[in-house]
Order: sequence, then C-alpha cells, then structure tokens
Amino acid sequence: MFYRPADGHGLPHNPFNAVVTPRPIAWVSTRGADGSDNLAPYSFFNGVAYTPPQVMFASTGAKDDRDGTKDSVANIRDTGVFCVNIVEEAMKDAMNQTSGPWEATTDEFELADIEKADCSEINCARVATAPASMECKVTQIVKIEGEFNVVVFGEVIGMHLRDNCIVDGIFDVLTYKPLTRLGYRDYSVVRDKFSLNRPGE
Repeated sequence: MFYRPADGHGLPHNPFNAVVTPRPIAWVSTRGADGSDNLAPYSFFNGVAYTPPQVMFASTGAKDDRDGTKDSVANIRDTGVFCVNIVEEAMKDAMNQTSGPWEATTDEFELADIEKADCSEINCARVATAPASMECKVTQIVKIEGEFNVVVFGEVIGMHLRDNCIVDGIFDVLTYKPLTRLGYRDYSVVRDKFSLNRPGE
C-alpha cells in the first residue's frame, strides 16, 4: 500500500498514528500565571540533546477556552517553564484521566488523585511519585505546519529520580516499566531490555 497523506489513506483510522511507535509519554505539568496547576500527557515527546540536556514535546490540538492551543502551552507561554514527568505502568489510569478536555481551571492532580510536590528550580508542581521528573526552562516554542501544531523545546535544569529506580549506578527502566504510546487507543509497557555495543567501542 502506498498513499499520499494529503489525499487520504482510505483506512478506518490514520495509520501514521501507529507507525512511529513506541513513543514515550511526557506527562507535562505546568502552573498558570494565576497559580493554578495543570497536568496533561503528550506522546509526541523525546529527548533531543545531551549537552545541555534538552527535551521537546508537541501539542497538536486546541481547546475552546484557550485561544488556539491547550492548557499546557498556554501556561508555558505565560511562565516560560514546565516539568516533564515520566509515566510508569502503575500510573496508566491516572495518566489517562488527565488527558480529558477539562476546563482550564481544573487541577488534574486533584481530579486524578495524584500526589504533587513542588519543583526545586522552577515555579511548578511535579508528580511526586513519578520515576523521574525533569524541570525545564523553555528555549523555543515553534509553530509548525497545521493549524494548532506547536513544538515546545526546553532545557532540563533540574532532575528528580526516584531512589528505587537507581540500580547499580544506572537509572533502570525495568524497575518501573515505562508506559509507551503505540497508535489509535493502544499502549504498551517496556518489560524487557538488551544491550548492544556500537562498532569501535
């Protein structure tokens, strides 16, 4: 099968959503200029640089009460900071609850009964029990093709690692089993890993 996205694919659901997988999930926490906290998941997310450490996530929709974007991006535009919390298997239901189109004033931490803690370097809440949380300072907000498509880049200026995830000096993903996005309504969990040496190492 070959198709041009501009012409449509003819399938019941968009296959592009299921091709770039698995995708890590950024559980992005922000605090509005009014002090209200927000928490929402984004699966167009990744790390993009080591030095300095930087991450990105993309927002691809809008809410009626947020003038062409979503709560996370609106808050980030106002404050210049955000926190990326890593989602483990045990948090899947709470994460899903925070993905709804809730009012801008809704505190998703309270909505989904998630324990929050203050960040150390930025004025923002984080998921207290997350395997890892990355406190970020915005470096760029880039509008890309598509009416509501925005990519947010941030430099990681603070890292929280849950103590039980550090095993023999490494951050071990198998201690918490990362939740990943596949496509459509499908998710998966990392339960296995293996190592490869690069040529010349």
